[in-house]
Amino acid sequence: MSISDNVRARMQEGSWIRRMFEEGAELKKRYGEDKVFDLSLGNPIMEPPPEFHKELRRLAESPLPGMHRYMENAGYLETRAAIADQLSQETGVKFSADHIIMTCGAAGGLNVVLKTLLNPNEEVILFAPYFVEFVNYIDNHGGTAKILPTDENFVPKLDILERAVGPKTKAVLINSPHNPTGVVYSEDFLHRLGELLHKKETQLNKTIYLLSDEAYRKIIYDGLKYPPVFHHYRNSIAVTSHSKDLALPGERIGYIAVHPECEGCEELIAGLIFSNRTLGFVNAPALMQHVVRHLQNVTVSIAEYQKKRDFLYASLTSMGYSMVKPQGAFYLFPRSPIKDDIAFVDQLRQHNVLVVPGRGFGTPGYFRISYCVEDRVLEGAMKGFFEVARKNGLI
Repeated sequence: MSISDNVRARMQEGSWIRRMFEEGAELKKRYGEDKVFDLSLGNPIMEPPPEFHKELRRLAESPLPGMHRYMENAGYLETRAAIADQLSQETGVKFSADHIIMTCGAAGGLNVVLKTLLNPNEEVILFAPYFVEFVNYIDNHGGTAKILPTDENFVPKLDILERAVGPKTKAVLINSPHNPTGVVYSEDFLHRLGELLHKKETQLNKTIYLLSDEAYRKIIYDGLKYPPVFHHYRNSIAVTSHSKDLALPGERIGYIAVHPECEGCEELIAGLIFSNRTLGFVNAPALMQHVVRHLQNVTVSIAEYQKKRDFLYASLTSMGYSMVKPQGAFYLFPRSPIKDDIAFVDQLRQHNVLVVPGRGFGTPGYFRISYCVEDRVLEGAMKGFFEVARKNGLI
């Protein structure tokens, strides 16, 4: 037996996102790329903004001495200071470079945080729907995922959370703007969440961390402002990535930000740096650290993503599909017209439209659409959505 039982079981459960993406690749070989409408993977088609290319060109033409060597495991001081300054301006909380650890994207960052925090069998609370890899990341480090429901708008139910937090709870993991729903948690919700966690800390006489996955923090619509978790709970750790806001998913560059008043902050940060090294990341990619240092207030065109959202939302609701209108990220999470979301996804596949069933996010009866694709793909998919809507009595 060549692999562990645990890995075999998790492989069999698999990632529906990757499975549908691979099916799409096969269909493209069979029918041609222009005949297949793949809305399965959050892989931005947008190119990085001009400022990125300008900075990359500057570094290529005038390289800094030693810029490809090792640095501190936390990352370049200058890059961490630039991020701390930007976060301080955005949040009003005084960050310094010492509160920032550069990571191999948000996925790497979450693994670093969980490795640092978790003792065997301690619990991390998640809310369904959730990004499926969260469960694997928790399992990687000996923890247990405790999954709780959300309301009809995909907002966590705080009364259920209050009953669920117990002696084994080490952290609560939230994700806003949310994958797969596009929901953005409000300032009021975060305030009530912070109050609840503070109360539970007092009752249980233990530290409970709030982990905030903020990979889509800068992709937000309709003039909304992103409410930082740091205002509402001091034992908070944010993990983010430039995969989405700068369209750099393949470059694996992100960071961890620890609240300056977090319990045991100095030891926690030392543990994060140690875990960053010993998990084998060693440090975040050096070249990308140099590049993003000067791009902390730069993003891709958010208006382009909002235009795509508006087109999809208007088109699908006019066909009878039901969904919560996304406020951020680049996903829609409509309700499946039939109970079996896998069967529904298969109906769409017959029309060369690829989406991901909701059970891939712990919520059967829904499906996820990723709209970080070319407009022609969105437009081409509409015929398939229409035919399947008519077949299932929506029209």
